[in-house]
Amino acid sequence: MKPVTLAVILGNRGFFPDHLCVTGRKTILKVLEAQGIRAIILDENINKAAGSIVTVAEAQMCADLFKQHRDEIDGVLITLPNFGEERAIANALRWSGLDVPVLVHAFPDDITKMTIADRRDSFCGKMSACNNLTQYGIKYTLTTLHTVDPESESFAADLQRFAAICRVVRGLRGARFGAIGARPAAFNTVRYSEKLLERSGISIDTLDLSEVFGMAARIKADDPALKAKLEEMKAYVPAGGTPSEALTRMARLGVVIDNWMAENNLSASALQCWTSMEQYYGVVPCTMMSMMSNKLVPSACETDIAGVVGMVALALASGKPSAIVDWNNNYGADPNKGVIFHCSNLPKDLFLEASVSVTDSPKMDYQAIIAGTVGKENTYGTIVGRLKAVPFTYCRVSTDDLNGRILAYLGEGHLTDDTLKTFGGYGVVEIPNFQKLLAYICENGFEHHVAINPALVADAVHEAFTKYLGWSVYHHQ
Repeated sequence: MKPVTLAVILGNRGFFPDHLCVTGRKTILKVLEAQGIRAIILDENINKAAGSIVTVAEAQMCADLFKQHRDEIDGVLITLPNFGEERAIANALRWSGLDVPVLVHAFPDDITKMTIADRRDSFCGKMSACNNLTQYGIKYTLTTLHTVDPESESFAADLQRFAAICRVVRGLRGARFGAIGARPAAFNTVRYSEKLLERSGISIDTLDLSEVFGMAARIKADDPALKAKLEEMKAYVPAGGTPSEALTRMARLGVVIDNWMAENNLSASALQCWTSMEQYYGVVPCTMMSMMSNKLVPSACETDIAGVVGMVALALASGKPSAIVDWNNNYGADPNKGVIFHCSNLPKDLFLEASVSVTDSPKMDYQAIIAGTVGKENTYGTIVGRLKAVPFTYCRVSTDDLNGRILAYLGEGHLTDDTLKTFGGYGVVEIPNFQKLLAYICENGFEHHVAINPALVADAVHEAFTKYLGWSVYHHQ
């Protein structure tokens, strides 16, 4: 993933010790570098206080610097080694024209150094800075602790959370997704509003399956791209008894989708996976979709574009592959456990490794559910196996067309190793107060699909969705 770049504002106030800004700058830049975060900050030689800002002229210089790097900046870090001049900070942000997440950080005082020569008062200054940002209409994020040592584990966690927020906001504003095929007739649940997504900066390009099948048929047998895709598929998961003709059809499909997405600068997709694909092309697209998701190019089934928004958000926050699954079954009588399932197109990194269980590790097979309708020979290409036991985040995005808003719910839980023998891609989940979540889903008319990701990033995604994208979100605790 592209490293996060932060514009850094070093706060200062004239009658506070300048040496705190000098040492504070060195410390904060060292911490950012250690976290793999690039910093854009005023030159330390513009004044005697290490490039901190107090005056109108310094605020303007800061704003001009940020304007020059606007396309590179993912977020802003305001750091206060002392009280800080709140007007200069707010003006620099306003004049820069940046519309990105902002993190406000304040250094802690040392209670053994509370004289006029060393006292910071950042504790108080942070409140004044936030007050002015609020007056200016600038949205901002807070550190977990009101004042925090930048070299502490707490601040490191704050930075990683903020970096995740920045990636989600950057990744969704201006995102382009592909909808391949029409919504399956039996899936009213995946209806969505392109216009509401467009209002949040998410554009949708469409491609008819007739075009996909036509382009796939025109790929020559000796095409280097086709050969490369076949090799990639065979190296991805064991193909088992999948016929060679089905493998070639899948590879053709993969080449067409890869080319179309590259030509149209698309970062995710949702496909009409049944039944037209099986009846008129002779495979399921699950392997191709699994491979894309595993490379952090999420792909959702049943043309669920709103579902892929959740997949993308989680992948951006965590840097790990997302999957889309059904909330599918109860798990015995345990009210806090359930079964998640898909047929499946789940990315292989989410499955148990072969070293743990050869039986439950991912492999290619035929799609057992739809085979009874269109014939087993037309349904090869699904990826089956069991999801590994890890903590995870779940997220569902939906468009509320009647009220003109985007909704979401999210939360965290655990994939467990509880005994279960079934087919497809599956796992057992444990979620605190699960029955309350299920009631919320049903009472508010959410879809049965949900995006999952093997990382704990609900807080970051929640803040990105609500504070910076303006969506209505239920965070299940």
